[in-house]
Amino acid sequence: MSSTPANLWVLLGLGIAGILIMTKRLKKTVKADFGAFIERLQLLPPPQPAPPKAPHPLSGLSFAVSDVYDIEGFVTGFGNPDWSRTQDPATQTCPVVAALVDGGATCVGKTVVDDMALSVSGQNKHYGTPTNPTLPARVPGGASSGAAVAVAAKLVDFALGIDTDGGVRVPADYCGVIGFRPSHGTVSMTGLIPVSGSLDTIGWFAKEPAVLRRVGHVLLQVPYAAQRNPRNIFIADDFFQSQKIPAERITQAVINSVEKLYGRQVLRQDNLGGYINLKVPSLKAFKDKQLNGEVKSSPLGFLANVMQKIKRHEFRQNHNKWINAIKPTLDPIISAQIAGDADLTDADIEKLHTIRSELRLAINAILKDDGILVIPTCSDPPPKLGAKEIFSEDYLLRTSSLSSLASISGCCQVVVPLGVHEKCPISLSLLARHGGDRFLLDTLQAMHASLQEQFVAAAKPTSSPKAISQESSAEMAKEKGNQAFKEKQFPRAVGFYTEAIKLNSNNATYYSNRAAAYLEMGSYLQAETDSTQAIDLDKKNVKAYLRRGTAREMLGYYKEAMEDFRHALVLEPNNKRAAQSTDRLKRWFQ
Repeated sequence: MSSTPANLWVLLGLGIAGILIMTKRLKKTVKADFGAFIERLQLLPPPQPAPPKAPHPLSGLSFAVSDVYDIEGFVTGFGNPDWSRTQDPATQTCPVVAALVDGGATCVGKTVVDDMALSVSGQNKHYGTPTNPTLPARVPGGASSGAAVAVAAKLVDFALGIDTDGGVRVPADYCGVIGFRPSHGTVSMTGLIPVSGSLDTIGWFAKEPAVLRRVGHVLLQVPYAAQRNPRNIFIADDFFQSQKIPAERITQAVINSVEKLYGRQVLRQDNLGGYINLKVPSLKAFKDKQLNGEVKSSPLGFLANVMQKIKRHEFRQNHNKWINAIKPTLDPIISAQIAGDADLTDADIEKLHTIRSELRLAINAILKDDGILVIPTCSDPPPKLGAKEIFSEDYLLRTSSLSSLASISGCCQVVVPLGVHEKCPISLSLLARHGGDRFLLDTLQAMHASLQEQFVAAAKPTSSPKAISQESSAEMAKEKGNQAFKEKQFPRAVGFYTEAIKLNSNNATYYSNRAAAYLEMGSYLQAETDSTQAIDLDKKNVKAYLRRGTAREMLGYYKEAMEDFRHALVLEPNNKRAAQSTDRLKRWFQ
């Protein structure tokens, strides 16, 4: 009898030891690549050009691509083993990937996508579901789940995905990273497996807005130009109030951020659902016997239904021949999606496309060239892995409903992570009209740090007011910027320096410091502008001359750069940096 308790303790000890061993093994597996990659490879950029040519714009960055992008010599898998088994290796690399490699970035692998890129949960029964680094017990979001996870886990600097009905935006929200969907048709889809041609775009993820923007300049083929501030920022109040997220905290963060950066006069708060009903008359006439419940009967619910019908119809046009011939092993959710809406007539399709045209006109009319629309990214937090709700049509419609605005209208959208609420990532989305991609990327760059700071501040209890002068507040903001700069958090530094300038616009140091942060981010035009402002305020600001000279050199204005370095030498004859820069430019151009 006395030995029984001892035996139990031994068994209990062995059981605990086994659990600890399995936990360690699991941690090692997760730490390897979080299940993000399906295949490792390496595409190296060309050598750097010799001076005086500028370095490659994406030098030093690594990236991964979702397994819908062709890479020469590799099979493009489409998230399904039967597809992989029946396809030949690609004979050439997708132009988008090639452009990024030529731009100086290194491609390191292919990442997991949902089965045939049709889901929004991020789960893949064939290859396993990538682990959400922010919330390991919850889904990462799809279809571009692996790409979002690779960025969130800091395995790469940026990653490419595909976005049809939220395939980049949903995982960006779930994983707490920045995700960008460009205007439909602005970036070539050649060399990608199509899901739904009239909805598909490429998309990309990053943790830093500067990286997202650098990638955008390469893929959108837009030159650096003076940044434009938005004149109207619309907050869709009704969309925020109907979501299971801390709506008031988010909208207050937007309001506070906009007031500090641009002033109250640019803010507009409105009922976007009512506007859509008014401006998209074909949507009001759109009926479906299966539509019921609050989600499906709202304007966004109708739009989500329109989007799903278009997606399924065009997917069958692209791939039904292969599906009927191969009879692949598909996820039951995917099989149901493919089979859905099979009885649509040509007249039905024409009605759906009319809704698309009316929505694009409506979005473009309200935003024009200088407007930004603020909406939630997703309706709800990410579900738990294996949750029953993931397998429902209601989850698909609710999760993709907010994505339907950009998918159907074709406008561009960026997901901005704000922070965490009840352990779940929280984001909002900024939208600009179709073709306003550079304007949207510039606005993100300007607002990113401020939005995050205001979201954190909105959670803090209101403290008693203190009589602090504007000059003192500006100095405090500058010191915060200096600390962020030291920590290499350059976008945050820009936000703090901008706040200091708002409080005291006559201090040359604030402009000069912000110029230094812009230089680190590769924003050379902004750096030149700030340096010039600093020099106008203080003709003896040596650092401002050095920073303007550096910015002008990177922009290719070599004569003007040499003049700035020489002026710095006049002010400080022993300044080594000015002397070295002057000598270097002399050797190149004299």
